[in-house]
Amino acid sequence: MKSKRFFFVFSLIASTLVSAQNELPIPTEDTRIKPLSKLLDSSLQTKLESELAAHADWNRLISQKKMAVGIVDLSDPDNVRFARVNGNHMMYAASLPKIAILLAAMDAIDKGELKETAEVKKDMRLMISKSNNAASTRMIDRVGYAKLEAVMTDPKYNFYDEDKGGGLWVGKRYGGGGNTNREPLKNLSHAATVTQVCRYYYLLANGKLVNEKRSEQMLAIMEDPELHHKFVNTLDQIAPNARLFRKSGSWRTYHSDSILVWGENSERRYILVALIDDPSGEQIIRSLVKPIEKVLKKPVL
Repeated sequence: MKSKRFFFVFSLIASTLVSAQNELPIPTEDTRIKPLSKLLDSSLQTKLESELAAHADWNRLISQKKMAVGIVDLSDPDNVRFARVNGNHMMYAASLPKIAILLAAMDAIDKGELKETAEVKKDMRLMISKSNNAASTRMIDRVGYAKLEAVMTDPKYNFYDEDKGGGLWVGKRYGGGGNTNREPLKNLSHAATVTQVCRYYYLLANGKLVNEKRSEQMLAIMEDPELHHKFVNTLDQIAPNARLFRKSGSWRTYHSDSILVWGENSERRYILVALIDDPSGEQIIRSLVKPIEKVLKKPVL
């Protein structure tokens, strides 16, 4: 009888541990969250640079600072690894920075500055999942440029830092019209760096954007993207059962994508961000996934 009880308790504990490992946001104490600069991994960095350089077109774009890539390996929560190429090079990112609007809105809701109505919740989903410009503009008008700037430059996040090349910024409505509040370094209206976007997803995955409750809401809004191009196009084929949390953007030659991939097992769990200024950017982003998964794969000992 005692052995059966012991087995039951052991199974319950094991099940709880497995559930916790698969949970998003990841239950993480604040003291365990480190700056990405402290998570830079020399081996991963070397592999990333080597893999990207093996593609002549990509290597050319990287050298011209027209291509930036960032990855965060989440396969081992106790050994998170980060690598990037042109990580602090800020570029026009089209609709990708709508994730900044989402964070500012959630911060405003949590502080009682914005009412969480059915219309607001619908617009946040449309803004992220379908990249709807009208919904995005309504959200910008609700929160305001001052709030957007305050949240992006908040010391809690530092998603826009002039001393580190800038970062995430939204300073213009999507669809034209109205006033603007362009960022001060390059006068961009919708900007990003891969490092700051990687940080955004890293903090989100660990429940540290606003708080755990709001992070969970943001994850729900970003999951199951309704636009199946770029990263998602490839992941639909090679990882159809993985959970995908994503925001992309395109305008003229500027193409960007960002994604948190949460596979059924821990081997396929990572953040991937790419910013490209090239007419072939959409196809390049599609083609990035497999080489990046090759870079992330750990050798069998």
